[in-house]
Amino acid sequence: MLSYFKKNNLPIETVQWNWIPFSGHWGISTSFFQAAALEARSGKGGNVGARANEMAAEVAAELKQNGQPPAGFERVEAVKGYLNLYFSTFSFASRVVGTVLTDGKQYGINQKVNQRVMVEFSQPNTHKAFHVGHLRNVILGNAVCNILTSAGYDVVRANYIGDIGLHVIKWLWNYLTYHKGEQPGEDRYRWMTDLYTEADRRYNDDPEAEPQVRALFARWDARDPELVNLWEQTRQWSLEGFAQIYKTLNVPFDHYYYESEVEESGKEFVERMIKMGIARDERPDGAVIVPLDDLAGTKEKYRVLVVLRSDGTSLYSTKDLPLAVKKFEMFHLDRSVYVIDVRQSLYMQQIYKTLDLMGYDFAKKCYHLAYEIVNLPGNVTMSSRDGTVVLLEDLINEATARALKIVEEKNPDLSLEDKQAVARMVALGGIKYSMLSRDNTKIVTFDWETALTFEGQAAPYIQYAFVRANSILRKANQQIPDEKPVEFELSPQEIQLIDLISRFSHEIARAAAEYKPMLIANYSFTLAQAFNDFYNTCPVLSAEEPARSFRLRLTAAARQVISNSLALLGIDSPEVM
Repeated sequence: MLSYFKKNNLPIETVQWNWIPFSGHWGISTSFFQAAALEARSGKGGNVGARANEMAAEVAAELKQNGQPPAGFERVEAVKGYLNLYFSTFSFASRVVGTVLTDGKQYGINQKVNQRVMVEFSQPNTHKAFHVGHLRNVILGNAVCNILTSAGYDVVRANYIGDIGLHVIKWLWNYLTYHKGEQPGEDRYRWMTDLYTEADRRYNDDPEAEPQVRALFARWDARDPELVNLWEQTRQWSLEGFAQIYKTLNVPFDHYYYESEVEESGKEFVERMIKMGIARDERPDGAVIVPLDDLAGTKEKYRVLVVLRSDGTSLYSTKDLPLAVKKFEMFHLDRSVYVIDVRQSLYMQQIYKTLDLMGYDFAKKCYHLAYEIVNLPGNVTMSSRDGTVVLLEDLINEATARALKIVEEKNPDLSLEDKQAVARMVALGGIKYSMLSRDNTKIVTFDWETALTFEGQAAPYIQYAFVRANSILRKANQQIPDEKPVEFELSPQEIQLIDLISRFSHEIARAAAEYKPMLIANYSFTLAQAFNDFYNTCPVLSAEEPARSFRLRLTAAARQVISNSLALLGIDSPEVM
């Protein structure tokens, strides 16, 4: 190709190949319109379209050897200014399968793109419940991190824990007023959750509560030793509970930020905003505000951001602004992704706009990855305040118990220990997949039947496809044949399965570009469907050679890619089920 351009004095140094839409054959295509246009502009003139087609035909003729396509290709053709090269079906299939078996767990991973992205996710509040609603955040954030890493990005996993604020002061007030001196039992995380629900109810019902809480907040601002000590002790109880949750979900973090560590710097930040003329100080009668629409010249777009209460106590915004600066200074980020509830969309835009007005160029590198709420059956919205929550521990225990019954029916000969281990993988997989298989901007209503089904789009169905592949290979003593230089006609089911396997890297890149784990969730389900079609129509162990060897290799490749795709979603693949 390049020698052809050089021979025709065309300054083209690279050739852009694109995949031809799959229709039973794999192929790549390149256009000659740029080359024809360059030639026309050089003074030769002529019809660009006709010349592009002529060039494509000339290169097609050069590529053919004795009228035959080059090795590995079954057809070379020039069509309307494009050169199309179609791979030999079996040659392409063997190459795809061989690549998967060579790369193993690394299959699908893209080259480094030299960009550092921080994903801030989970962000639980201490002294509150970690329930199913919070679960979607941590599962979504973890999957996004996995996908971005596989797409070649340098990913920093960050967690910003709300360890101070009005919710904590309310909890401390309730404890000091009604439970002073009490110690939690063995399940202290649940005890703390119950006290928060109680605190919020008392705060709303008792007219004397608000001034008492405000007074306690003032004691906190003065760093009253008794209050600080109680806060440190109870905060630690929550942090230990969070650590156990992340261990259960197998979700790691690279860096933790805490609201308490940016509270004082946040107040200093607000003072600087006042001096810059960005913020307006209306204390003591009013709060410190940023009139964003006035400053930005917009109307009802950004509205007003409150950055400090009238009594001088901090808000989320007080701390989120300096934290954004701290992130970019610490890690020199190319992008900062915030995984936060869709209901905070306006607030996040206010934060980014305020940073922009202050002259921080990185404000344009901040991205809000919004997600919708998770409802209980019956469309009950979960809330720590009114106690309509399902704690993570309860959810996993219930899911595991239900999954165990299914595993016992499917494989009663497994040992109890293996049954419990498999049930745990199925349960966690079902929970995670139900959160990721819907668009993150759509509400999820958690449903047991949907989450744990082996028949529809759910993790157990995909996990079972992996188990089926593993069963075939186990019967073959895990002996995967070497590649053999032979060909036979592939069935439609084999071709479909190979095509899906070949797309994995592309699907990762697309999911990373759009921050959409749903694309991988859909891909893994479609791949499992394709493998099941292959499993049901193409004999493997009983097939004659060379089909038997190739199908064993294809089974091993499918098993690997099913596992790789589930791993991106944070889901394990059980060996048996």
